[in-house]
Amino acid sequence: MTDTSAARGRRAKWNATDLPDLSGRTAVITGANSGIGLTAAQALARAGAHVVLAVRDLGRGGAAAAKVDGSTEVRRLDLADLDSVREFAAGWDRPLDVLINNAGVMLLPEQRTKQGFEMQFGTNHLGHFALTNLLLPHVTDRVVTVASAAHRMGDGRISFEDVNLTRGYGPQRAYSQSKLANLLFTLELQRRLTEAGSGVRALAAHPGWSATNLQNHAANPVVRALMRTGNKFLAQDDRAGALPTLYAASQDLPGAAYVGPDGLGEMRGAPTLVGRSAAASDPEAARRLWTLSEELTGVRWGLPTTVR
Repeated sequence: MTDTSAARGRRAKWNATDLPDLSGRTAVITGANSGIGLTAAQALARAGAHVVLAVRDLGRGGAAAAKVDGSTEVRRLDLADLDSVREFAAGWDRPLDVLINNAGVMLLPEQRTKQGFEMQFGTNHLGHFALTNLLLPHVTDRVVTVASAAHRMGDGRISFEDVNLTRGYGPQRAYSQSKLANLLFTLELQRRLTEAGSGVRALAAHPGWSATNLQNHAANPVVRALMRTGNKFLAQDDRAGALPTLYAASQDLPGAAYVGPDGLGEMRGAPTLVGRSAAASDPEAARRLWTLSEELTGVRWGLPTTVR
């Protein structure tokens, strides 16, 4: 998809009104019942796309879909349960233009997924890793994974010998590891797509500091209070926070590109290509994470070696 809007030439800053005509295209958005996911669903549907809201709670998903002006459907998906991921993928039987891996959890007290993985790594990375590979034979255009500037924080690396952080859990450490994993996943996914001769692109985006309900789940009450203050005075709203995702989902960008806000510290602003940490650019770490993710999920590379 490319930007053909005449309005783009009249404005210095890209926004959702610059989305191209998406009629006839289908997008799946995980975690689309609120926040950035819902805002992205509304924008894509207004542009003509058929949007599938992939959500844990069908009731909340239905209420969210009622707020979307356009073609939608709601399907159940719990990324913290690989059985649910497999069930969702098994029920998909048509072309999928854009998969947006948006859902996530943030700064939780120590918890485990149904299969026993640390909740943030298991949901934010492993669930999306499995979903992407299982759906990949259907994907026609791109996979967009929502990462975070927090990938630079914490240890700044993947704890390969203890990804569940059983020997030193910390909410921020776990969240940062999961977001670093999102970027390494995107890097290795693009390498494999290129090697397979596929025209599908893997991209990543981050919303900057956006006021959403994610911050309300922080394990530390002091952190929650600080985030509420930051949401009030520093953050942009979810409409602005969704712009990097929408840009990555619709513009002609190179594979493995990373999109974020153009403002100070990438906290807010219009979408643009941004950099990532050295750890998030390490191809060896990306390959190692992929192999580990296959072992943990039991889900393998979703395409044949060569696409003909």
